[in-house]
Amino acid sequence: MAASLGSTGPDLKLALRLFDELRSRTGGEHGITRDSYGPGEQTAHEIVAAAAKADGLEVSRDAAANLYITLPGRNRAAPILLMGSHLDSVPHGGNFDGAAGVIAGVATLAALRRANQIPVFDLTVMAIRAEEAAWFDASYVGSRAAFGLLTDREIDGVRRSDTGRTLAEHMIECGADPAALRRGERFLATDRLRGFIELHIEQGPILERAGTSVGIVTGIRGCRRFRNARCVGGYAHSGAEPRNHRSDAVAATVALIARLEAEWIELETAGHDLTFTVGELYTDAALHGPSKVAGETRFVLDFRSLSDAIMLQMCERSRALAVELGRDYRVNFELGEPLFSAPALLDADMRRRFAAAASMRGTRSIEMASGAGHDASVFANLGVPTGMIFVRNAHGSHNSSEAMEMRDFAAAARVLFDVVAEEAIP
Repeated sequence: MAASLGSTGPDLKLALRLFDELRSRTGGEHGITRDSYGPGEQTAHEIVAAAAKADGLEVSRDAAANLYITLPGRNRAAPILLMGSHLDSVPHGGNFDGAAGVIAGVATLAALRRANQIPVFDLTVMAIRAEEAAWFDASYVGSRAAFGLLTDREIDGVRRSDTGRTLAEHMIECGADPAALRRGERFLATDRLRGFIELHIEQGPILERAGTSVGIVTGIRGCRRFRNARCVGGYAHSGAEPRNHRSDAVAATVALIARLEAEWIELETAGHDLTFTVGELYTDAALHGPSKVAGETRFVLDFRSLSDAIMLQMCERSRALAVELGRDYRVNFELGEPLFSAPALLDADMRRRFAAAASMRGTRSIEMASGAGHDASVFANLGVPTGMIFVRNAHGSHNSSEAMEMRDFAAAARVLFDVVAEEAIP
């Protein structure tokens, strides 16, 4: 039966309608904002759930308010094949980051159901909560919660960046059950999963430069991030304070960044996988001025790699340089403890099947690493066979200029459809 489905594919009209509705109801003057455990993400979940119910698909939720959309299989006791992604966004982001994976999965299940295809086992799309760390200083909240891995400290101690209210408070407003999560209750178990597939837009320029629609992800870089780093010096008059008496927080911070940049170049030249980014750097607007030596900076140091050893090396180097430059510049660096998400290598067999499906459709694909973190890494690091399909997307992501074209989405979604149908439809 899978072979006869080769001329069909996901319901692209449904996909386009869902993308349009998401943009209309969660967009604004400056891009898309689907805030984690807030009105934007909640609206997105309601849109997708309503579309699934209209197509006769099963809809359920777990204690973290993750959404599950299922096409029932003949053997409902068998391990399921799970696909999906997240529906939240960064502030003023784009319409496709995360949503493309959920919509591709729903479009796949809807097409199979309309074709009266009953899979051997359940096929389920998971719309995952709170993937974007812009809202809460905790990684992969929804996917970890589904496995019972969210800690009490995170549930009750992590506060949302814009409201200052706890994760638990926001969860309750969205229908979640933090008490069940505190008890460690889990909705997903690794032995009940045949695999997990996440389709996602590429968040960099590689597919655009290669001139191809589809990327097959080999691994997901982990991240170690000093999220709330500070440099504390002393304010002084810019004309009256001699250089060798200054405690210039800006100069010291710039020196730290320059030294870390040099370390990155050296490691990259030696063939190591690494990126280093300072995503935030600012002085106190209430105290700084054009004629002042700045007495404080706040900044973020972000290290990503397929090798945790390399990330650890850069973290230790950051601490050592902070001590050295603190002494040289008469300042004190406070880096804090880094947030951590582990790197993940993705399933080789899934990668082979994605490539074969793309080739059968006449679509050229390339293999590539993911520089950004994804929920797929949670599944992979728990031992679930995991694969990722990237869709070409101009202008990167996490910005309002995100520009995935539907023809590229269609090419990637057909790969997902074909692989799912080949495995699940007799």
